[in-house]
Amino acid sequence: MSELLWAVPVLIIGLAVGVALGVLWSRNGAAARMQQKETEARLLLEAARAEQKELLLQAKDEALRIRTEAEAEIRETRQGLQKHEERLQRREENLDRKLEALERRERQIQNRERQIELLHQEAERLKAQQAIEIERISGLSYEEAREIILARVEQESREDMARRIRETEQAAREEGDKTARKIVAMAIQRCSTDYVAELTVSTVHLPSEELKGRIIGREGRNIRAFEQITGVDIIVDDTPEAVTLSCHDPVRREVARVTLIKLLKDGRIHPARIEEVFGKTQQEIDQIMREEAERVAYEANVQGIHPDLLKLLGRLKYRTSYGQNVLQHSLECSLLAGNMAVELGANVHVAKTAALLHDIGKAVDHDVKGPHALIGADIVKRLGRSSAIVHAIAAHHNEEEPKTVEAFLVQAADAISGGRPGARRETLDLYVKRLEAMEIIATSFGGVHRAFAVQAGREVRVMVQPEAIDDLTSIQLARKVARKIEEVYNILVKSK
Repeated sequence: MSELLWAVPVLIIGLAVGVALGVLWSRNGAAARMQQKETEARLLLEAARAEQKELLLQAKDEALRIRTEAEAEIRETRQGLQKHEERLQRREENLDRKLEALERRERQIQNRERQIELLHQEAERLKAQQAIEIERISGLSYEEAREIILARVEQESREDMARRIRETEQAAREEGDKTARKIVAMAIQRCSTDYVAELTVSTVHLPSEELKGRIIGREGRNIRAFEQITGVDIIVDDTPEAVTLSCHDPVRREVARVTLIKLLKDGRIHPARIEEVFGKTQQEIDQIMREEAERVAYEANVQGIHPDLLKLLGRLKYRTSYGQNVLQHSLECSLLAGNMAVELGANVHVAKTAALLHDIGKAVDHDVKGPHALIGADIVKRLGRSSAIVHAIAAHHNEEEPKTVEAFLVQAADAISGGRPGARRETLDLYVKRLEAMEIIATSFGGVHRAFAVQAGREVRVMVQPEAIDDLTSIQLARKVARKIEEVYNILVKSK
């Protein structure tokens, strides 16, 4: 029991000592930590101060640099302004000197004008004295002498002008002919084709003379039905084993011809059979015309043609002009115009399309009144072609004045195709009338004694009266005769 009592105080003392030691240790640790934090704060403060000093030094350096650059820039600006002021000052001095020089020049000009005025007055006085003296010596008045001099000058000027015109025309003609021959020859070489003159077939040959009676029929029933259905007149005359078909519409005439041939082969000729064969033949001819139009457009490389235009173009297969097939002529014109357009740098599409469609009016000229060029231009315009194509078609026979290169190319292609040897032919009566008309035109001018058309009308030789026409005046006369013949030719071409 006593030991237990002794142990309790000892335990209490031990606890007290432990608590005291713990409190002391805790205080010492807190003081150490506090001291450590103070040390860190002091270090941070010193670092911040050092950084602040460094930043201040950098700021001072930057400010010094900026100030230095600004001062340098100010010095450069001042120098530039000073140089500019010096240039302005020199320019002002130059302007002052030029102004003084101009003032001196103006005073000199005024002095010269006064001198010239004095000289002019003196010249007028001398001129008047000379005129009086000339009138006294020549016995002519001033106006009479003036008229004589002017007449002489006019005569000499006319001769010089005629001579220059002749030289200029000769040089231009030589150069133009050379270039034109080159272009035309190249175009013809590229699209050369064979031509055989055609005639519109209007005669149907019969196997025997007895078939004429069958064509006529009992009391003329068959021939009346045929003419009523086809719109074509049948001429049965004394020509052995042949009948003639007459109609202004070439397509209708061709349908009637093929219909009659089929009826003769079949042997059955009566109104019902005629109507049946005519309907089938008409469809066949329409198909042929459409295929021919597409073929020609393909060969000419002209695309986008309206179907109605193709239909009219196909009708030209059965249309001829002086024996030349108009559809084949249109194809050749398109090829020629396209090749010439390439050489001249013109619009190839416009030239080829206008040349292909230039005679489209001939497909309906038996139904519509007017020149076929204007008819064709109106049709093409209504079907949506461009104004350039419409103008080239309307102007290819000068119903309109040609205003574009393509219009002249269509004219040239038309003339080349129609003027080829063997392409067209005319009757003897038309040939003689054409030559006589050329001779009449040439002899209608004053001073012409006689005129002869030679070389099939390609040349006109004119004999003049020497006392009325001299060599220089004959140049002007030749131009007038050529122009008149050209005008008449254009009128005849329009009417064909």
